[in-house]
Amino acid sequence: MKPGKTELDQLCKIAIEAALKAGHTISENRDRKLDIKNKAGADSLAAQVVTEVDLLSQDIILKHILPTCKEFDLALLTEESADDKSRFEKDYFWCIDPMDGTLPFIKSSPGFSVSIALVSKSGEPLIGVVFDPVKKTLYHAIKGQGAFRNNEKWRPETGGGNKGITLVIDPGFSKHKWFNATLESFKSTYKKIQLIELGGAVMNACWVLENQPAVYFKFPKKEQGGGSLWDFAATACIFNETSAIVCDFFGNPLDLNRTDSSFMNHKGVIYASNPKLVNEVKEILKQLLQR
Repeated sequence: MKPGKTELDQLCKIAIEAALKAGHTISENRDRKLDIKNKAGADSLAAQVVTEVDLLSQDIILKHILPTCKEFDLALLTEESADDKSRFEKDYFWCIDPMDGTLPFIKSSPGFSVSIALVSKSGEPLIGVVFDPVKKTLYHAIKGQGAFRNNEKWRPETGGGNKGITLVIDPGFSKHKWFNATLESFKSTYKKIQLIELGGAVMNACWVLENQPAVYFKFPKKEQGGGSLWDFAATACIFNETSAIVCDFFGNPLDLNRTDSSFMNHKGVIYASNPKLVNEVKEILKQLLQR
């Protein structure tokens, strides 16, 4: 069944309720001593760590979401459970990150969030819900209905000109072999550069919208990693309902139902205020690869 406006509104309302309750629970557990475990198969410490709060958040979300899977015949993909591949069988699936930014959460710094999306089998995001427990900010969008910030219609300014730019980067990217060259490339165009190096992929994307003009990107690479479907599905929906841009390094929509992996390393990811910034990031990568 293809969900119409009524069904999408209903599902989005359920996702929002789930995200808010999970987010408040995350906040309540922010200062407690945590049992931290490591997951296998990830390419960075940020992707490897998991706490009992991640699992608690997932349990809360699933109490809201699982009944809709039966009622609307939806599949489910969530970070802290095995991928049962049902996303390739059903027409639509929930794509959930119960707590993105576990490292910032452990360090008690901003940058963690709850992310819930509804995605079609073809990889198109129809619903995106993000809750930032630190600032108590709710972002959400439904395809064709616009983006919302704290339930108010939101169309952030995309910014322009060459006076300044915000580079949102993953924690640790400042130690990447390409960091200095990337920074110098932007400095050749922009007089002032603000760096934000705090959060997980979800809040990093939201901070692009909050700090225009801005860009956040993950270079494509051969190794598995580069974030997973649940890191980008909700914010992709939100970006699609603004005038900002989200795409891979080839300018295509994100492959949000990748068949051979849940990782996004194969084509990279770009979130940007405008097409000009997208082209600049792609040019930087081109130059770096030629070295």
